[in-house]
Amino acid sequence: MRNLTFGFIGLGLIGGSIAKTIRRVYPASRIIGYNRSKEARAAAASDGTCDITTDQIDSNFSDCDYIFLCTPVAHNLTYLTSLKQLIKSDCIITDVGSVKGNIYKEVINLGLEGSFIGGHPMAGSEKTGYENSNDRLLENAYYVVTPTPVTDPGRLDEFVAIIETLGAIPIVIDPSEHDRVVAAISHLPHLIATSLVTLVRDSDSPEETMRLIAAGGFKDITRIASSSPEMWEEICMMNRQNISAFLQAYVDRLLQVKDEIDSADGAGIYRLFDESRTYRDSFSNASAGPLKKRHCIYCDIIDESGAIATIATILAVNRINLKNIGIVHNREFEEGVLDIEFYDDASAESAYALLTRYNYSVHHAK
Repeated sequence: MRNLTFGFIGLGLIGGSIAKTIRRVYPASRIIGYNRSKEARAAAASDGTCDITTDQIDSNFSDCDYIFLCTPVAHNLTYLTSLKQLIKSDCIITDVGSVKGNIYKEVINLGLEGSFIGGHPMAGSEKTGYENSNDRLLENAYYVVTPTPVTDPGRLDEFVAIIETLGAIPIVIDPSEHDRVVAAISHLPHLIATSLVTLVRDSDSPEETMRLIAAGGFKDITRIASSSPEMWEEICMMNRQNISAFLQAYVDRLLQVKDEIDSADGAGIYRLFDESRTYRDSFSNASAGPLKKRHCIYCDIIDESGAIATIATILAVNRINLKNIGIVHNREFEEGVLDIEFYDDASAESAYALLTRYNYSVHHAK
């Protein structure tokens, strides 16, 4: 791969992580970073990620071969106009936004179709900011690539090759298809989760019994309801048509389920659970996804003083790092009283084998 100059507009979690990964994989590359935050700029300069940091969209970006737009979706649109006046003829601008429709309209309006390849890394974290970025965030995560009809095939091939060397799994699709897909598998689930959480809140008793015992399956399917409201308001407004279509389809499915419940159609309910189980079990866990897979095991322990400390000590002595550990108060959906989370599958498997040898009853997370 030729030595390249990369520009970054935004050095948050995603921008910072991509920049750090490029620095690790392409140490001879030149990296220029723009960020409004002085702290992020200082950190990116001091740790060697960026060769140049700036608080202006200026001539520093004129020599870039690739420029990553890594700010909120609406902000990315405004930076296109500034960059159009600066970039060289063969520079490729790419973004990391979760909605493509609006930015593609702006790309067309500005006549930048030949200079733009959209991107969406399906990776993230509940944490934000450059301080939480890392050079392994993209590993085994799908990275959707959305070229325009006039994208040069050679530059597309080069960009896809770069994404692969960063450890991600590139998938090339049409931008409109991207927005339809993410409406179904990302945007709609967030709306369902948040709606379900507020339904339970509004239906709870004065004693808040529902909130007290909410765990297991309920917490699993509503975890994404803790996402940023500002970000999700923006996403929903920018992908309204696709989200609305899938919302209507989902409402129709729910009404069908309601009819089957009301008419005591056991066969229909069985078919619903059976078909959904079969389809869901076919999903791959290879991708990190926008919300990372949890690497955890469940373990039964005796409720006595020092029980948790003993397990933590066994793992620590054997150099297995814990990410989190907690008691499962509602065990309707989990097979252990202790939920132990790790940073990767290898650690979880090692812990499973180790605790089993110590005669603990250990269960794999479903």
